[in-house]
Amino acid sequence: MPLDTIDDAQRKAAKAAGWSYLVTFFIVVYVNFAIFARLITNNAAETARNVLSHERLFRAGIAGFIVYCVGIVVLLTALYVILRPVSRGLALLAALWRLVWVLAWLGVTFKLFEGLRFLSGSDYLQALEPQRLQALARLDFGSGYDYYYVGLLFNSLASTLCGYLWLKSRYVPRWLAVFGVVSSVWCVACTVIFYIFPHFDNVVNLWWFDTPMAIFDIVLSVWLLVRGLRPSEQRKLG
Repeated sequence: MPLDTIDDAQRKAAKAAGWSYLVTFFIVVYVNFAIFARLITNNAAETARNVLSHERLFRAGIAGFIVYCVGIVVLLTALYVILRPVSRGLALLAALWRLVWVLAWLGVTFKLFEGLRFLSGSDYLQALEPQRLQALARLDFGSGYDYYYVGLLFNSLASTLCGYLWLKSRYVPRWLAVFGVVSSVWCVACTVIFYIFPHFDNVVNLWWFDTPMAIFDIVLSVWLLVRGLRPSEQRKLG
């Protein structure tokens, strides 16, 4: 299909992509800062007390992460439908890389469930002292960040590819697509450096790894919902 033609499937996918990103972004921010940041502290015993005192809230946060994963699957599917006419292979690769991001988030969720199990007081855990169980639970809650940063590399690689495809398609303004590519490459570079130099966050704050990319995704989502896709005179690559 030529790029100067936008079909109904692409238009619907653009709306789905815009809504799915904004909704999932709100969910993950709320769960992280309004729930888990309140309950999980650096102190294992305090964390255990917080989680057990607000177990239903903690489980609601886990459910929020699962809903987030479902929303990202909707997002990657919608982006594939939109960008497939530009390059089917690259659009598919971006979708697969973003799927790894979803799997990483599911890994975070599994760790939260596992930590909660350590605090559950089940009979088969009575052989371990409460302090050890609390430490193991806190270890699980903290190790979720490792899953996050592994997944972040694949998410930023997917975003880089999508930014390139947005740029070639001219479905959105050139300045927006360029910002997408630059912010995504920045996140890729920061994440890889962080793997090798774990104290890199003393040079570049962790918040600045993916914040520019998140800003791009928010602006792109609003653009897709308000302005939609615009045809291009360019033809399909390859």
